[in-house]
Amino acid sequence: MRIRHFAYVSLMALALTGCNDALESAQGIDLSTVKNKVEQPLPARILADMSAKGMDRNSPIMIRIFKEEGSLEIWKAKTDNRFDKIADYKICAWSGKLGPKVKTGDRQAPEGFYNLTRANLNPNSKYYLAINTGFPNRYDAVNGRTGSDLMIHGACSSSGCYSMTDQQVLEIYAFARDAFKGGQQTVQLQAFPFRMTAENMVKHRLDPNYDFWKMLKVGYDNFEVTKRPPEVNVCEKKYVFNQQISDGGSFNPAGKCPAMSTPPALTAALASYGKTYDADYQAALKKYDGLAWYDPTEAERKAVVAKLRKGRELAYAPTGTSLEAGRMVKVAELEELMANQAAKSVAAKTAATATPVTQAQATTVAAALPANIPVPTQNPLAYAAPEPSPQETADATKKPFWKFWARN
Repeated sequence: MRIRHFAYVSLMALALTGCNDALESAQGIDLSTVKNKVEQPLPARILADMSAKGMDRNSPIMIRIFKEEGSLEIWKAKTDNRFDKIADYKICAWSGKLGPKVKTGDRQAPEGFYNLTRANLNPNSKYYLAINTGFPNRYDAVNGRTGSDLMIHGACSSSGCYSMTDQQVLEIYAFARDAFKGGQQTVQLQAFPFRMTAENMVKHRLDPNYDFWKMLKVGYDNFEVTKRPPEVNVCEKKYVFNQQISDGGSFNPAGKCPAMSTPPALTAALASYGKTYDADYQAALKKYDGLAWYDPTEAERKAVVAKLRKGRELAYAPTGTSLEAGRMVKVAELEELMANQAAKSVAAKTAATATPVTQAQATTVAAALPANIPVPTQNPLAYAAPEPSPQETADATKKPFWKFWARN
């Protein structure tokens, strides 16, 4: 039986189309010693780790997110231009389920590869500090995906964002700020549903998003092999990674891919990596024969960590990880669970459409929201059209392979 995908529907999803960058900082975080949050230096312990790992304080960084594990990692360039992990944070809240953001109001947090510039940093966020993820990127735009104001921010509350504690986002913001000061022009954000190991891919092999995740895995593998952020382009409405083009070709998100090739050394390294992966995948298939992973709903994740909200303000809403709330089940059971969820989703959508919202109900919902919600700022990297500009095409031909940043 083919597993049907369903949309997570709720009244708040209709009321909130993005994060709106509005909630006040969560209580319980002592930031009284911070005099200037925008210029707050990284802690001495992190600076010591940088020195031990051979990293310059202002060297380039990369951000990796794993939804299922609830993890946000900071990777930083060493003197040999390879990246090593320097920090790992537990994501406080992310909304929706595993899978990419598709449309405004679906409460999904983005998955994919995003470029962050200085313009993405928001020092005046009502979520303490915020970094715009850059959704939608060229892949999202050309595939008709919509949404805006998707952030990495503080306050531990999410409606399509990746929300951290204020103390965590203070450090994450400082990492990005220092890298930009060092001359990095673009920070790569890689957002994955889970760590793309053979075992995890087998666990999620029946998910409707599996083909999309296999495409993301190519970029994941390139980084695992090289420990350098891959050069990312889009053509034929799909991601391509670390591809060299010839004959004056260029990448057009909606057009045919140009003649391209993978450098021989990288091809060999990926082949070796893939051989090990294939063996692990076959072993995992035997281990999980007849079983698959049940991806919990956001409500199920919140239930597991409900005790964390005690004594906090209403805005503080940790969601927990999918690993805490999900489980391996028999394939037949998974199909039944998904069918039941799909039916509930349809019923909820029908009820929301059929029952008009009265003025009293609207007033009640509005009263439950913070009173100081500002008009969201337009995503600085949202693309109005998928085609690259002539300047971007020219820059791409000049940019040295492997390098996604440029120093002043």
